[in-house]
Amino acid sequence: MKEIFFSITLFCYFVGTLTHFIFLGLRKKLLLIIAMITVIVGFICHTAALFSISFETGHGPYTNFFEYMAFFSWTIVLVYLIVEFRYRIKDLGSFVIPLALLMLAYSNLLPEEIPSSTSVLRFWTTLHYTLSFLGYAAFTLTFGAGLMYIIQEKQLKSKKPGSFYYRLPSLEILDNLNHKLISVGFPLFTMGFVTGSIWVGKAKGHYLSWDPVKTLPLIITWIIYAALFVGRITVGWRRRKAALGAIIGFFMIIITYLIHVY
Repeated sequence: MKEIFFSITLFCYFVGTLTHFIFLGLRKKLLLIIAMITVIVGFICHTAALFSISFETGHGPYTNFFEYMAFFSWTIVLVYLIVEFRYRIKDLGSFVIPLALLMLAYSNLLPEEIPSSTSVLRFWTTLHYTLSFLGYAAFTLTFGAGLMYIIQEKQLKSKKPGSFYYRLPSLEILDNLNHKLISVGFPLFTMGFVTGSIWVGKAKGHYLSWDPVKTLPLIITWIIYAALFVGRITVGWRRRKAALGAIIGFFMIIITYLIHVY
């Protein structure tokens, strides 16, 4: 059953990505409606697929790399839908849904072996991945907002602004969205970091037993977002600096994940 749900989800996210892209050029309201409906239907099927996995395994979808990526994709769409219905930034989906689609498609290439674990470890694993991936999802949206900011800023500085200038949100809206997402994502990511340490402590007997090769990129990622979170308050890191920081931070997330996989 989960294979059927995932297939429908991939199709819906593909259609949602395609119609979002076309909407960027044609600005037809019907295209945006189709894009939102297909993304919502895909999200429902995505949710059903994850519930199916949990029903089969008896725990959350966090036991192998296939499930990690599928769950990460789900959290991205979840946070996107919340932001979209709250702020109505029509073009954000063009920069975010393709990422969710690629991650879900990539998950199908990953192994599905399920390692055994105790109920205590399972609790901390669930807490760690839930908090971490919700934080990652918020950061993914800051990546989208950051890209939009850089594009819009370039258009603004141009003597002959292109079509994007009249279609993307203002720099102020994008900067505020970036800040709000980091204000939510950084505490979640930090709690995920802490619960991950506790999980390792329960599994190996001491909390500092992490593999430095895998942990160092994670620490660097945390430092980047900590700087963005604190820097805006203390030294006024905002606008272009915040947008670039969000983009760099997202690439560090990808690097960290690839190191953990391979």
